[in-house]
Amino acid sequence: MGKFRDFFFEDDDVNVADGYYNQPVANTPAPSPQPQHNSKVVKFDTNREPATNVDSHIELVEPRLYGDAREIATQLLNGTAVIVNFGQMDPNLAMKVIDFLNGTVFAIDGEINRIGEQIFLCAPKNFAIDGKLAVTLDKLNPDEL
Repeated sequence: MGKFRDFFFEDDDVNVADGYYNQPVANTPAPSPQPQHNSKVVKFDTNREPATNVDSHIELVEPRLYGDAREIATQLLNGTAVIVNFGQMDPNLAMKVIDFLNGTVFAIDGEINRIGEQIFLCAPKNFAIDGKLAVTLDKLNPDEL
């Protein structure tokens, strides 16, 4: 750094140290980050345990177009169970979507069950469906949907 300083300042009387000073630094551990709580969150049920490590959840879908079947199938392929309400769909079109979802559920070794008049539960393999509400899909026709 001396030559650099001499080139620009030409003053040799200035004492400038060219090296760095090695000072010992204390090895103190960094403080652990504290979780921040959002004050805008409102708890409705204080008796419930918080769902911290939820691996699976259920998606609610109300399709209106045949193209919505692809979104439902993607959810199933990602391991998410889907409750499908066909109340807003033409019955003939809904039957086609059910056929599509039946193929998707078969491919992933899952289940599809009717749980209401126009409501179906599609679940991947990692979900267990128990109960006697389900109606077999072979007995359905578009008029019943």
